[in-house]
Amino acid sequence: MLHKEDQFTCTGDTQLVYQCWRPQETTQAALVIVHGFSDHSGRYMNIVKGLVPRGMALYGYDQRGHGRSPGQRGHIDSFNQFRDDLLTFMHLVADQEPDIPLFLMGHSMGGLIVLDFGLHHPNTMRGVIASAPHLSDPPVSPIVATIGRLCSRVWPTFSMDAGLDTSGLSRKAQVVQAYEEDPLVHGKGTARLSTEVAAIVAETNANAASFQPPLLIFHGTADPLTNPEASRRFYEEVPSSNKRYISYKGGLHEGHNDIHQERVVIDVAQWIEEQIRIVEEQPENLE
Repeated sequence: MLHKEDQFTCTGDTQLVYQCWRPQETTQAALVIVHGFSDHSGRYMNIVKGLVPRGMALYGYDQRGHGRSPGQRGHIDSFNQFRDDLLTFMHLVADQEPDIPLFLMGHSMGGLIVLDFGLHHPNTMRGVIASAPHLSDPPVSPIVATIGRLCSRVWPTFSMDAGLDTSGLSRKAQVVQAYEEDPLVHGKGTARLSTEVAAIVAETNANAASFQPPLLIFHGTADPLTNPEASRRFYEEVPSSNKRYISYKGGLHEGHNDIHQERVVIDVAQWIEEQIRIVEEQPENLE
């Protein structure tokens, strides 16, 4: 496996850190992974280790305000920044991996980002994978939500601890411990991030019937951090016949790091390979 780290330039001349993992020989597809809130690109190694040996190149970047990339922790001025950063990165990967199918995967808040991206840029990828996407109101009290909305207008960079229940991440104690001890995990979110995400959740759900790319959504049935029923509702609204929904009974938030992680990796790999066969039979031009 070949590994590279570098940076790419986004809106406002912001330099975001990215990584890629490639097979040493033939590459049949490329997958861009968009991490979730308080997360970073280095926490998806089970996906990397499972897919690279199957001839897939994986790319991930630390979003602004996350991981090793710059910016106030857990802050954006507008959700457009997430969308524009991803578009820039998708073009970078397409340039580095020409003439092979490009897929997009996002987890949690990253799942919301890739679904929103699929609505706005449907021809930039051959398929979208959403892992436990954030498609409903976060599990916070009405008081905290009200404070967030008020501060977003008058003090958008006001930062709060998200109070994430880390026990909901995985049934593997070592995964939870590693997350809690990870220096690149911050757990912070600003008032503006909160309201921007809430607005895109509503917009994405409202436009599910316009979603065009091939779609895979998977979600653990016992996930306490994002709502599996919201994922199912979005999926049901998507009109395409090229879609699949997978439920993992008893699974918590991070399917790729839970006790059923091997099944998740196999399901993702097989879905991508199925889409590759479709691409070979019915090639299309991308943006």
